[in-house]
Amino acid sequence: MLRLADNDAGLQAAAAAIRDGGLAAYPTDTLYGLGADARNPRAVAAVLAAKGRGAAMGMPVLIADLGDLERVAADIPPEARLLAERFWPGALTLVLKRAPGLPDDLTGGPTVAVRLPNHPAPRALARLAECPITGTSANRHGGHPPTTADDVEQQLGDRLAVLLDGGPAPAAAPSTILDLTRAPAGLLRRGAVSVEALRAVVEVADAVEAGK
Repeated sequence: MLRLADNDAGLQAAAAAIRDGGLAAYPTDTLYGLGADARNPRAVAAVLAAKGRGAAMGMPVLIADLGDLERVAADIPPEARLLAERFWPGALTLVLKRAPGLPDDLTGGPTVAVRLPNHPAPRALARLAECPITGTSANRHGGHPPTTADDVEQQLGDRLAVLLDGGPAPAAAPSTILDLTRAPAGLLRRGAVSVEALRAVVEVADAVEAGK
């Protein structure tokens, strides 16, 4: 494993590892993330193996720019673009119908959770690697939330090609998750973007829990 600074050289090395099917950990606007090519079934399987969990839950996907949304999602409703223009880059995850060709282990079902993060590192990685990247947290399943590069190395060091050290992560509020595959939109998790702010843009159902 290479432990590198979160700078241009480090990002280039991490992106090269992702292009080659390897795993790279990186700082984000919440915790440290575990990145791989979200389109590569073997890379996605390696992420799950590193974390020690199954695929049933799926994992979020991070993109570099709004224009990349079509690479991971299909039948994108107008509401998604309105929300993206208002809250991206930022702490809003949109659940949409998944695009054809994404690995089953990535999504765990017919939908995909996608976000354009408010941190330059994952956006740069996705841009340099020329692919959407996985955005799951860089820790073992059930392990300590990874707020530093040391946390990541202790839990996943033997699984990584590159670890980008960006200093302590802010451990900020998680992203709000909004399901746009139904109408009105379903709030799956409360987070940094308030329900009131969402409702200023789109209709959101009263129920918070998935499936209600």
